[in-house]
Amino acid sequence: MDSRIVTFFVLAVVFSSSMILNGAISVYGADQYSFVRKWGSYGAVAGKFSQPIEIAIDSKGYLYVTDLTAVTHDVQKFTKNGTYVTSWGFLGFGPGRFTNPAGLTVDSSDHVYVTDNGNPDNGIQKFTDNGTYITGWGTVGLQPGAFINPSGIGVDSSGNVYVNDFGENNRVQKFDSNGDFVMQWGTVGRNDGQFMNPTDILVDPQGLVYVVDSGNDRIQKFDGNGKFISKWGDSGRGDGQFDRPGGIAIDSSGFIYVSDIGNNRVQKFTADGQFVTKWGSSGSGDGQFNGPMGLTVDPSGYVYVVDIGNKRVQVFAPSNQTTVNP
Repeated sequence: MDSRIVTFFVLAVVFSSSMILNGAISVYGADQYSFVRKWGSYGAVAGKFSQPIEIAIDSKGYLYVTDLTAVTHDVQKFTKNGTYVTSWGFLGFGPGRFTNPAGLTVDSSDHVYVTDNGNPDNGIQKFTDNGTYITGWGTVGLQPGAFINPSGIGVDSSGNVYVNDFGENNRVQKFDSNGDFVMQWGTVGRNDGQFMNPTDILVDPQGLVYVVDSGNDRIQKFDGNGKFISKWGDSGRGDGQFDRPGGIAIDSSGFIYVSDIGNNRVQKFTADGQFVTKWGSSGSGDGQFNGPMGLTVDPSGYVYVVDIGNKRVQVFAPSNQTTVNP
């Protein structure tokens, strides 16, 4: 594996330095989340994972998971209960093949977008919801439209695609729905609008862009043209602090969820970055994590979290839900 790719995913696998929090599920304030179910274990067959990394949900409630180091079944599709539906992708170059499938998102038409680190011709690939290849773009390089390590990906309501370029480029690139380059922003650094290894990205219904600036232990918020709006977070284990934030998601009420890899927890915020609640601790039990990364939220508020080191997906219910979702 290319050393640049290894650098990116060190974020997700250096679990030995993670700090243990007390309690299986730590919840604060009125919002509380309880463990519902889990699925997945280590393996190379359908429904199992080698190194799951990202998750997304479509309009029908199906869930998609990328598996970073899988030889086959690189993208897997599940029901909300974790029942395996289908998968696609295998090791290699070219349409429908992957070297290191990482970032994942689904647009309003249920097209599935996957970022692929190390693919010299298709850093971004677009599929139907059953895995039929549609298009791809992005070579390796520093120039506009190229990538060093494409990571997080998001799509706005107009079909514009936003991609984090992790590592040497430390930027966000924006493309139209055909994959044509539109603009970019960001350089390496710690000032507003600069990044240190951005891992994931989220576009909300208003077109505002949230970037997980993992190396700076913060979230940065921009408009759709890259104008800086606000930021929150710093290094630590307190409320609103991070130790290598990884994934980001939004619910139907506009609350933001961030996976906190080094602290083995999930934190919930308002859209302006005010801390709401948190849950999780280090371990392999229900409600515990060994490197949480990708996460998504369904319309009922259930939170699905990729637990990389434990090779599984865990599902959590908000306190206002009294029944288990189907």
